[in-house]
Amino acid sequence: MTQDRRPDVTVVPAPAPTLDLLGPLRPRPLPPTDRRVLVMGIVNRTPDSFFDQGRTDSLEKAVAAGLAAGAAGADLVDVGGVKFAPGEPVPVAEEIDRVVPVLERLRRELPHVLLSVDTFHADVAEAAIAVGADLINDTTGLSDPRLAGVVARTDASLVITHSLAEPRRAHPHPVYGDVVAEVREFLAVRVEQALAAGIAPGRIVVDPGPDLNKSTVQTLEVLRGWERFADLGHPVLAALSRKDVIGESLGLPAAERLEGSLASAAWVIERGARLLRVHDVAATVRLVRMLEVIRGWRDPEGPLVHNV
Repeated sequence: MTQDRRPDVTVVPAPAPTLDLLGPLRPRPLPPTDRRVLVMGIVNRTPDSFFDQGRTDSLEKAVAAGLAAGAAGADLVDVGGVKFAPGEPVPVAEEIDRVVPVLERLRRELPHVLLSVDTFHADVAEAAIAVGADLINDTTGLSDPRLAGVVARTDASLVITHSLAEPRRAHPHPVYGDVVAEVREFLAVRVEQALAAGIAPGRIVVDPGPDLNKSTVQTLEVLRGWERFADLGHPVLAALSRKDVIGESLGLPAAERLEGSLASAAWVIERGARLLRVHDVAATVRLVRMLEVIRGWRDPEGPLVHNV
């Protein structure tokens, strides 16, 4: 990656620290405070994702989904080749073959959108960064001991997510004494590992991992204590879109969880979330912009009709 491709935008989480992952790109004009929430569109190049169910498994469909996310206003596009849920391991070479061609195409066709790769393998991260990935989204909290070092040797950024099980292994009955405190401590320890590996503080994002090795009741506790994660001093990513916590809370299948996803997004934004990983980019961008206008972080677009 070249330095001049990276954005000059900073994201200010609650309460203060900045995020440098936006290197050269300024996807949309920002208000004077530069305070805003970023929307990350999901592209799953997998045959078995819980929501997409393989609809974007082919290269062309995955690229089209990424382009559509960019057109809908996504600040980032997150490309994944292996789902988090339990299953047979996917060989690293196969995962690279799934995600790298998508990233290559999107880098050429979406020069003003940040690219992320959803992986827990250092070799996949290295290959993704080589073709232009800006962010490594690790849902396993540095389960690969080489991953932090790979990121540290580049100008990419890292998402550190809370989860308990080994990658692709089931953890059917997770037990916590105080789930908020334990998730926060896990993230704090992993952040120290990332810093020790040489990743700059402004290049680290944390994700409490809603639903990941957590029951609905436990995830709801995580949502109620969300401010505790913003207090870690790093931007907080929220990955809640259409998840089981919403389905079980409302008694709805994945296809009917949009409103619950938007309500959950609004809840965590008000408690410090500054990146949202979502399936429904256009609806989420509108939610985010409205909250930013109400907060005074963005000017209104202007009246469509003058009232009399």
